[in-house]
Amino acid sequence: MEKNTLKFGIFLLISSSVLETSNSLVEGLESTRAYDYTKYHPMDEIYRWMEDVEQGNPELVSSTVYGHTYEGRKITLLKFGLKNPEGREKKVIWMDCGIHAREWIAPAFCQWFVKEIVNSYKTNTKLEQMLQNLDVYVTPVINVDGYNYTWVNSSTRLWRKSRSDPPPNSTCYGVDLNRNFNANWGTVGVSFDSCSNTYCGNSAGSEPEARAVMDIVGKMHEHILCFLTIHSAGQLILLPYGHPEISAPNYDELVAVGKAAAAEMKKVHGMDYTVGTSPQILYANSGSSRDWARLIGIPFSYTFELRDKGEFGHLLPEEQIQPACEEAFAGALSIITYVHDKAFNSGTLPNAAGVAITFLSTIMAVSLSTGVLV
Repeated sequence: MEKNTLKFGIFLLISSSVLETSNSLVEGLESTRAYDYTKYHPMDEIYRWMEDVEQGNPELVSSTVYGHTYEGRKITLLKFGLKNPEGREKKVIWMDCGIHAREWIAPAFCQWFVKEIVNSYKTNTKLEQMLQNLDVYVTPVINVDGYNYTWVNSSTRLWRKSRSDPPPNSTCYGVDLNRNFNANWGTVGVSFDSCSNTYCGNSAGSEPEARAVMDIVGKMHEHILCFLTIHSAGQLILLPYGHPEISAPNYDELVAVGKAAAAEMKKVHGMDYTVGTSPQILYANSGSSRDWARLIGIPFSYTFELRDKGEFGHLLPEEQIQPACEEAFAGALSIITYVHDKAFNSGTLPNAAGVAITFLSTIMAVSLSTGVLV
């Protein structure tokens, strides 16, 4: 009788554990599936979504408020990572979106990226391994003030800069945050006219949003393998440096890894992405977060300029959110896999291209079998 009671108790304990794990998985999936990733969302909805993702996936996700905007709004990131089973020191991947307010597809992609990680890491062994070795930091919107302003009405929709007060003797608000970083600041491709869209501010790091990124990234830069900053438009993968007379010491590798990512992106929907430095394929600039990240020693630093090539520009229609994000995810995953495998000496693991194909195939198979667009 005692043995039967003991067995029944063990059975209940195991069943309860399995049920809790199952419920946790369901809650985690529901926190992302209930959200419409094919729509653009205002900031209050993005904040609530971040809370839901964290609450639904406590074993994977945590959040940090690492700064405040000029108008006092929170700059918040989501951190993704699993415990390393061997107690090994983890490395870091950084991703940010929404530094330019009008580029709505960028925050949409950061949310899509998060969804793919949350929905797939328990069923994809390669992704699980990477999350045991890496912590991935994702900021959906850096320029929260500017992004909020683009939602006011149609006349503000194409606002680019932050919303800091005008300097003396001016009536023009805001700074181009991607010209405000301490990377050859104020030398090329900027304006000192506060009414210009490329106004770089009155000094490097003068804006609280740029300082917030420089502070948190600077403190852990020795652990960061890759810095990805997401923009639009033009379908480009930009690498350091924006100054035409400066070249990254690992330029050839940056190009090769970028071209591999562009090749993966093209396989998804046939869209071409051009790889190179900004002066080579766009224009010279200084003070960008990409250049700053490479200057402080982060080996891989890229700017993704997502769709399109001029038809819609920063007004990319919502029906293009999904395909744009699908191809961008393939490119980001290609780069992240490469830097992971290089750092952890995974010579026998599949290359980045193979992993991207396998991972995307898994996602599509889940969608087809469940009838749910994950």
